[in-house]
Amino acid sequence: MRRSRLSTCAEPAVRNFTYRGLPTQVIFGHGTISDLGSVLEQQGVRRALLLSTPQRAQQALDATRSLGDTIVASFAGARMHTPIDVTASAQALLEASAADGVIAFGGGSTIGLGKALAVRTGVRHIAIPTTYAGSEMTPILGETADGRKTTRRSADILPHAVLYDVALTLSLPSAISGTSGINAIAHAVTA
Repeated sequence: MRRSRLSTCAEPAVRNFTYRGLPTQVIFGHGTISDLGSVLEQQGVRRALLLSTPQRAQQALDATRSLGDTIVASFAGARMHTPIDVTASAQALLEASAADGVIAFGGGSTIGLGKALAVRTGVRHIAIPTTYAGSEMTPILGETADGRKTTRRSADILPHAVLYDVALTLSLPSAISGTSGINAIAHAVTA
């Protein structure tokens, strides 16, 4: 007599798991910078502080020009490893301008500054990466004070929205593309 296949098979090994998706809104494509106004609206941002490094300041202003009065101030002093004195200066400008959100335009230094401001003040953080570093998708914030780096990890550190526009990365010099690509791999491992 032939036994049914179902009765002879061992119960499959099932591993239970829980998945928690990132709460970050992600917009990806070519030319998506034109969606920034609607992203800000969806996030409830009416008055934004634009963040960048000195090297990206003009590109950041050009990319956000269409937002008009929504950009109430800009801070072009982001630095590597998010020094707390830089964060304090940016926070003073954020509060003086009554901004309810930050737009971090650039690589990991700028996105780190956006994370630091958002976690300290509760404002909305919209990240616009221009490198491949990947900091925008990690719940990690590294900050420096008195030459010492500390790291925090919390879901509250993640940006509220990330707008990837591949056109913004096409002009990266190959050395920066390579370095930020390797940094992206490191972020993927630590996240």
